[in-house]
Amino acid sequence: MMNDPLTLCLLGLLAIIVLVAAVIDVRTFTIANGLNLAVAGLALIYWWSIGLDPWPDAAIRVGVAVGVFALLAVTFYLGMMGGGDVKLAAALALWFTPFETLRFLVYTSIAGGILTLVVLWAHRRWPGWQVEDDGTAKAKAEVPYGVAIAVGALVVLAQRFLNHFA
Repeated sequence: MMNDPLTLCLLGLLAIIVLVAAVIDVRTFTIANGLNLAVAGLALIYWWSIGLDPWPDAAIRVGVAVGVFALLAVTFYLGMMGGGDVKLAAALALWFTPFETLRFLVYTSIAGGILTLVVLWAHRRWPGWQVEDDGTAKAKAEVPYGVAIAVGALVVLAQRFLNHFA
């Protein structure tokens, strides 16, 4: 089914939406609910395009997405991630099999670690590069984790096309 034009268009659209979310997150440190809703809503069309059975396959994906949301909600509670990041990761889990979701989370974590190191380095090197609305330097560095989520999602999506033996 990967050659179905609708499926390919949906995967391409997902890649574009994820890139847009990353750019917006870098600029504003927010990911809009509408973007997250688009990712989740398009997953339903994607399921139809690949002929995913509602039971148990779609139900498993929903369960995994709820699990991702619950796990990352803890990071939101601890102040480690934003709410938009949590919702985006959960919505993306709807597009992936459980194993792909696990890989997505691993790739996202690796990218997030690297991104955090880069942001901390930049914050120390140029203390004023992140500024508050009033123009003063932020006391604490902020990490646009949507970038790491985008990297994780794009790596998993790319593997569908690059690795035909898995």
